[in-house]
Amino acid sequence: MSLEGVYFEDFAPEKIFKTNKRTITETDLVNFTTLCGFFEPLFLDQGYVETKTAFGRRIVPGALSLAYAEGLTILSGILHHTGMAFLGMDLQVLKPVFVGDTIGVEVEVIEKRETQKLDRGIVTFRHRVINQNGEGVLEYKVKRMIRRKAGSDIKP
Repeated sequence: MSLEGVYFEDFAPEKIFKTNKRTITETDLVNFTTLCGFFEPLFLDQGYVETKTAFGRRIVPGALSLAYAEGLTILSGILHHTGMAFLGMDLQVLKPVFVGDTIGVEVEVIEKRETQKLDRGIVTFRHRVINQNGEGVLEYKVKRMIRRKAGSDIKP
């Protein structure tokens, strides 16, 4: 999918956008954990996760999964030239993500509202991050300030 931005007026409740998918690699995990200081055995020590956890393999930090989900959302194009601000979110981690998992995002519009400024509005989305098995691994609600179409800032 490659859109060139969706304006406030064109987001309708229950509309769903699907992103492309991305496989999380060993290199992604190592780069992220070292860049951000996530030096936890859960992410980096295969022997530890085999003997001390129920996972049996290293998991990917939720922050990395979220960052990739947001990247996939941006790459979808729905926010190109129309996304004005990230206003906040509420996140639930549903299942672990592992190296080698492939994730994609379903972005659903759940509500939108006008603001006092006529050139923008607020849209609330539900993002469902889905792995290669069709399982939800993250779900989050996010509010974004979205640009209105040209001319919508002119009072009637």
